[in-house]
Amino acid sequence: MRRRAVLLAAASALLAAGCGAPEKTTAAWDPPGAEARAVPATLAFTGKTIDGKPYDGSLLAGRPAILWFWAPWCATCASEAQSVRDLEEQYRGKINFLGVAGMGDNKAMHQFVDDFELRTVPHLDDQAGVIWKKFKIAEQSLYVVLDDKGKVRKTGYLDDLQLTAEVKSLAV
Repeated sequence: MRRRAVLLAAASALLAAGCGAPEKTTAAWDPPGAEARAVPATLAFTGKTIDGKPYDGSLLAGRPAILWFWAPWCATCASEAQSVRDLEEQYRGKINFLGVAGMGDNKAMHQFVDDFELRTVPHLDDQAGVIWKKFKIAEQSLYVVLDDKGKVRKTGYLDDLQLTAEVKSLAV
C-alpha cells in the first residue's frame, strides 16, 4: 500500500513538472494564440523539423495552410521553391506554409532548404512517411491546400500560377 502511494506521488510530481509532455515548437512562424484554437483532425499530427525540433500540426490551426510535400532531389520541387518562398513572404501572418520533406536524407533536406533560401518556411523531416501517409501523398511535388477550418480544399500538383491562385483565394 505504501509503495503504491509513493508511486502515485512520484507520478503526480512528474506530471506537475511537465515531465514526459511533448515540447511544442516555438519559432518565428508559430501563429499567435495557436494553443487556444480548436484543432481539426487534419492538423492532429506531430513531427520533427529538419533541425530535429518537435513540431505540432496544431500550430497551423485557425488559418488557411499550404502543405508542400517535396523531396530534396526533385527537380520539380526545386523549380517550385522560389514560388513557395515568395508566397510565404507575401502572405505571412495570413496563410501558414509547411514543407514536408521525404524520400531523402536529412543532410540533403538541409542543403535543399539552404540552396533555395527557404528558412522562413518550417520544414518537417518525414523520412518515415508518416505525414505523407496521413495526407495520402505517394509522390512529390504535391500540395495540400487547407482552409482556415482545416478542411482539405485541394490535393495535388499545382504549377506556380495555380498555387498563386489558390493562395490568393485563401487570403480573402
